Amino acid sequence: MADQQQFREFVLARSAALSRTAYLLTGDVHRAEDLLQTSLARAAAAWHRIEGDPEPYVRRILHHQSISWWRRRRVRETPWPEGYDAPAGGSTDPDLRLSLDRALGLLTPKQRSVLVLRFYDDLTEVEAARVLGIAPGTVKSTTRQALARLRATSPHLAELTGATP
Repeated sequence: MADQQQFREFVLARSAALSRTAYLLTGDVHRAEDLLQTSLARAAAAWHRIEGDPEPYVRRILHHQSISWWRRRRVRETPWPEGYDAPAGGSTDPDLRLSLDRALGLLTPKQRSVLVLRFYDDLTEVEAARVLGIAPGTVKSTTRQALARLRATSPHLAELTGATP
């Protein structure tokens, strides 16, 4: 009974942050909701075994489930359409948000996962590698490739963010 209450409290406290991560991983509000629900269901089943802070464990499930889905799909992702249903609480600059969403939509799911872990979740290369179940060198090369792809396909992002190319 105490486990159920702790799980409920965790879900109430961390669902918004986990939902944002799921959205960044999928690029679609509905798939993000499905991803979060699936991940939380798996976490609930293992809740009694989780020691310490449960968030890294749940985030690992989230990323692994996302990878599982795109490995099964193996279809080329398309850029997100105009006027998609984005979650609330993001960037206050709509131009930057739309440009970033379009640019992320051009990345492969693996590249997007690595960038989300490295720059949104602020994990080190080693931590990101552990979450994704790949070598740290693969995280480095995937990050480099993803950033190069973003620079090539969306050079205007550097101007919008004030970064120098």
